[in-house]
Parts: sequence; structure tokens; C-alpha cells
Amino acid sequence: MALVLREMASRYGRSPGGYAWAILEPLGMIVLLAFAFSLLVRTPSLGTSFLLFYATGFLPYQFFQKHAQMTSSALSYSRSLLTYPVVTWVDAVLARYVLNGLTGLLVAYILVAGIIATNDVNVNVDLVPVAMAMGMASLMGVGIGMINCVLFNFFPIWRTIWGILTRPLFLASGVLMIMEDLPSQVQDYLWYNPLMHISGLLRTGFYPMYSPQYVSKTFVMAVSLTLVAFGIMLMRRYNREVINK
Repeated sequence: MALVLREMASRYGRSPGGYAWAILEPLGMIVLLAFAFSLLVRTPSLGTSFLLFYATGFLPYQFFQKHAQMTSSALSYSRSLLTYPVVTWVDAVLARYVLNGLTGLLVAYILVAGIIATNDVNVNVDLVPVAMAMGMASLMGVGIGMINCVLFNFFPIWRTIWGILTRPLFLASGVLMIMEDLPSQVQDYLWYNPLMHISGLLRTGFYPMYSPQYVSKTFVMAVSLTLVAFGIMLMRRYNREVINK
């Protein structure tokens, strides 16, 4: 708990606006996407609200990205505290996981509730697929974050390579469109992107008539748990080297 409070104070307590920026950042992106695509097409792929459609694609994507990004720097950020025997690498990772999770869910709730209220959208939200999708996004994010935490420190060039490799993810993760809008040849490749499954699953919680046949929770969980297991293995073996580097 002490590490979580320290993370909260340092991340949001010292910046202008604090928690307000955590809400304004995704809101700005969602509004920009909604405005831009409303000029190109008359209606979104699902429903009638551009804001809600892009929110249901962008929020799980950002949830994954934030977990991966913040977990990758967990040890370097808490290096001074990790010199004490009572504080372990697990504490540092869990502190960031809890804070990112709570912040991300709070932001998602505020944004979606605000969009529904201000756009007069009639939605009966099914929280089960929404919770499953956000949970899998966070699990996959923390797994990749732990792996990168080690790789970034041993191979600094990997940080640049990773940034280049993940840039197309925004376009290939169901943020801008649903899988069914794409050509079948593209769908065959994108099926192997777990984030595509996550965005499709989350949208079923907002659009009851939407039933994406491609979504495989088993596939996403298998990928996520494999990443977490590999990340834990690397962190257990190399956490001291990373801390002392």
C-alpha cells in the first residue's frame, strides 16, 4: 500500500492537473477519432455514437499499453527502495499494477458514463465481457512489461525496436474498426493479435446484437499467461542485475 501511495503521489500529485490529465488524455484521442471519422462515414460500424464506438476500442488498448509501459520501468523507478530487504521486485510490480488498474478503470468509467449521458445513447452495459476484456488486457500488459523491464536494461536498443514494432498496433487492434469490416485475408493475420480479440469481446458488452465469432478467450488467456510466466521467470532471475545496473 505504501508503494501504491508513493506511486500515486509522484505520478499525479506533482503534475499540473494531476488526475485530470489521466482523463483528458484518452478523452482528447477519442474526440479526435470520432470527429475525424464522422467526416468520412455517416455511421460507425456499431451503434450510432462515434464517441462510444471509439471509446470501446481505444480504452482497452490504452489499458494494455499503460500496464506494459509502467511495468517496464517498475524496478528503475523504485531502485532506491529495492535496496531494503523487505521490499522486493514483486512489490514494485504489484504497486504499479494496482495503481494502473484502478486509475484505468476509473477513467474508463468516467469517460463511458459521460459519453452515454451527453450523447443520449440507450445502452444496457453487460459488465461481464467488459471486465473480462479489461482483465485480459491488464494481464497481457503486465506480462510484456516484466519481459521488457529486463530486456530494456540489458539491451537498450530493444526499447527503440519495441517502439517501432508496436506502432502499427493502434491500427491492428480493433480501435478504429471491427474485424468484420476488414478483408478476409487481413482477418486471417489479425486473428493472431490478442488485442483484436479483447476489443471485440469488450464491445459485446455495449452492443448486445454484436456477436464476433472470431473472439477466443482461450487464445488470449493462453498468450497472456505465457507472457506473465516468462516475465516472472526473467524477473526472478535478473531482478538484482536490473536494480544494480
